[in-house]
Amino acid sequence: MEKMFDYNIMLIGFMGTGKSTIAAYLSDTFAMEVVEMDEIIARREGMSISKIFEVYGEEYFRDAETNLLIEMQARDNVVISCGGGVPMRERNVEEMHKNGKVVLLTARPETVLDRLKDDHSRPLLENHKNVDYIQDLMEKRRPKYEAAADIIISTDGKSAAEICEEMIQKLKDK
Repeated sequence: MEKMFDYNIMLIGFMGTGKSTIAAYLSDTFAMEVVEMDEIIARREGMSISKIFEVYGEEYFRDAETNLLIEMQARDNVVISCGGGVPMRERNVEEMHKNGKVVLLTARPETVLDRLKDDHSRPLLENHKNVDYIQDLMEKRRPKYEAAADIIISTDGKSAAEICEEMIQKLKDK
């Protein structure tokens, strides 16, 4: 199968916007390798993200993200699903752009809450599962997310196929 992209695709966005779902869809449709940053870091550290935060602190975890982005620059045709905090660090944004195209997935706070209400693996959300808290955190991150993105796609009420079609079209027009 021919490669759809001769670069990597970085999926960024708030938790629950569909990064993992879209990464899996791209993998199945275009035979792209998926790199789930959180999963790889957790596996390498031998503990959950929550535990890494608890034991080593957020800065340690953010450094691990930066190092993984640098490592990925040696690869192509990879879809990299970035943790929600990756674009908050300027250095990571620079490294992402060396890697390929940055796609921001967005969703309304209500959609995020609905998608994550039964998920207990998100340290930043665990005791704050309400629309106001999610909206507030999203708003804090939005300027950095948008500044990092090559293209932006809303995932509300769309299937994975529709989201990917829109993404491919926007990337071709870039």
